[in-house]
Amino acid sequence: MKKSRNLYSLRKDYHRGALSESEVLPCPFEQFSEWFREAEHPDYQEFMEPNVMTLCTAGKDLQPKSRIVLLKKFDTDGFVFFSNYESEKARNIAENNKVSLAFFWEVLQRQIRIHGRVWKTSDAVSDRYFDARPYESRLAACASPQSRPITKEALLRRYENLKRDREPVSRPKNWGGYTVKPHYFEYWQGGRSRLHDRISYIEHPEGWKIKRLAP
Repeated sequence: MKKSRNLYSLRKDYHRGALSESEVLPCPFEQFSEWFREAEHPDYQEFMEPNVMTLCTAGKDLQPKSRIVLLKKFDTDGFVFFSNYESEKARNIAENNKVSLAFFWEVLQRQIRIHGRVWKTSDAVSDRYFDARPYESRLAACASPQSRPITKEALLRRYENLKRDREPVSRPKNWGGYTVKPHYFEYWQGGRSRLHDRISYIEHPEGWKIKRLAP
């Protein structure tokens, strides 16, 4: 066994800003939109993709599984991403529709955590997005039996066969969108000496309750 590596000295101090209960917007969706707008600034495009998010699922085996997906739409109805309906994440969601999302924007020293439940979008929403994708991306979605064992050669062969046919590419029935409807948000702003700011929004029948959390 190789000798373990000590990472105790690998650290970075945070100093870009602060966050308080009096500064955040009363609606967590509006707060997300404001932070997302800042993350979209052209100065940051070289360093990050603001719509990259970690999706965590857990099926009947209760084993949490995390992966990166891309946020493609958000509003007060929820956060939308797209995937293969036969993938591991889809199987988890079919067994347990409680999920979490996480965004980390290192340049801004910010993190957002979201808990909620997820459902499939309508066929119309899935069709609209699929048709807007680049041709090569549509081919890839059709060629990939996502999460199943396959050799790279076999995957490329499936892709090239579809490309060679030059037929119009329609959305496969096993591919489409999901909407995450949140009931919890947490906004994190990095602070000096690890005294980070954490502001949570918890959904209640009378509206969203805002609380500060210890870092």
